[in-house]
Amino acid sequence: MRRNLIIGGALSALMVLAALVSFVWTPFEHTAMDIPNKLQSPNFTHWLGTDHFGRDIFSMIMVGARTSIAVAVVAVGIGVGLGVPLGLWAAARQGGWVDEVIMRGNDLIFAFPSLVIAILITAIFGAGAVNAIIAIGIFNIPVFARVTRGGALPLWAREFILAARVAGKGAARISVEHILPNLANLLIVQATIQFSLGILAEAALSYVGLGAQPPTPSWGRMLADAQTLVSIAPHMALVPGFAIILTVLGLNLLGDGLRDALDPRLRVART
Repeated sequence: MRRNLIIGGALSALMVLAALVSFVWTPFEHTAMDIPNKLQSPNFTHWLGTDHFGRDIFSMIMVGARTSIAVAVVAVGIGVGLGVPLGLWAAARQGGWVDEVIMRGNDLIFAFPSLVIAILITAIFGAGAVNAIIAIGIFNIPVFARVTRGGALPLWAREFILAARVAGKGAARISVEHILPNLANLLIVQATIQFSLGILAEAALSYVGLGAQPPTPSWGRMLADAQTLVSIAPHMALVPGFAIILTVLGLNLLGDGLRDALDPRLRVART
């Protein structure tokens, strides 16, 4: 529905705006500690309160938004950049050994959740945002490969593909010129969904200490810092928690709205 698109777009735009503004302005320096004013509740000076080091939580939320966006965007980019070509290749070679190898490789990656992959990567290379991006990106590859292959297979039996074959076009050219454009709507919606999942994954990895490292703010690590102080400073947990909830909700609503807007069959069914 259009309502989902508007609400989701507004919430997503708010997150992006906070991230962009944080490059030029925040109410306070996000790394500045003010011990005498630690654990303050929201007030006129610190709009969302302060943490256990006296840092301004609103400033940290703004800077943390760009951390989440950067991790999610690059991770989704890895998934699209590698998963889509693999899915197109598998669909073009349906039933052959290429298709079988790609799909079984996807199954192998699916057997290890992104958190497990992150732990493995961290054990080898150390914790950090880059390793979190790699872990989430690796998990996105089979997702986009499966979506692309599933959407491409029915298209290979369509008349316009048969006409392209008769015209002498090869499988690779058909995939790029005819199959991929017809999958654009599907991939845009899936990218939106994976973006929201990427933000959740980044928060989870940071929560367990595998994501962005201090002094870079992260919503997940803010939650981890607040877990022992919930009884005396609940705002430390509520603020980043609501930031994650609203961001993921906005992206999911945006994806749902885009699906309705881009799929003509759904538009007809709902009229």
